[in-house]
Amino acid sequence: MDRRRTDGGIGPQRPDDGPVRAVPRHVACVMDGNGRWAQRRSLPRTAGHRAAEATVIDIIETARTAGVEWLSLYAFSTENWSRPDSEVAFLMRLVRRVVRKHAPLLLARGIRCRFLGVADPRIPRELARDFDDLTTLTAGSRGMTLTVAFDHGGRQDIVAAARSLILSSTPAEKVSEELFAEHLPFPDTPDVDLVIRTSGEQRISNFMLWQVAYAEWVFPEVLWPDFRAADFLSCLHTYRRRDRRFGGVPATTNGDRSR
Repeated sequence: MDRRRTDGGIGPQRPDDGPVRAVPRHVACVMDGNGRWAQRRSLPRTAGHRAAEATVIDIIETARTAGVEWLSLYAFSTENWSRPDSEVAFLMRLVRRVVRKHAPLLLARGIRCRFLGVADPRIPRELARDFDDLTTLTAGSRGMTLTVAFDHGGRQDIVAAARSLILSSTPAEKVSEELFAEHLPFPDTPDVDLVIRTSGEQRISNFMLWQVAYAEWVFPEVLWPDFRAADFLSCLHTYRRRDRRFGGVPATTNGDRSR
């Protein structure tokens, strides 16, 4: 008989599973591998970006259903401006189409949408306006919060927070981690619990540097356009089996320390 977990988990409970953690509150995804997906099929890189749309919607739906409260997607970095102009222009058009196409679904699912970054003047005015419109449209939603990092750089955010503290004339002795975090974009964002980077690459790539300080990382080999619900749930299961100690010692079991 397939007994379902009663601890907020996913999938059947097996006798050898042992104790598991709760579903991560905040999951972040580095959506990597679009170009290689296209290259392996002798297609232009733009075909990989286009194919990624289905994955984005699938993962948003899966995360929400699994009980993830915050989902952050790394869509475009400050470094991505160095890509060929034709590819950048295609991405801008594609993202605008995706935002407009799926806005009704996001609203219906009760998903609050926000965009992290969006500061470079090279971003088309129409796209920036669509970001603002979707943010306003879903501001009252009380379900999962979806943060799309677009024109984002973690170092840039930290520098901006430091400048904000200086401009506020905050004395050096008053600066704490908590106060610093309040000057970051979207200071209500909780620390990331799990980062998933697809395609097997193992780099941070300047992504939410402050928020991922204590995150668990999973690096599935599958390329982003092929990443689906089952892959995402597998990553959640991997996270839930890990022992997060935050610099402490393992939990005590039967009077002994785990090794």
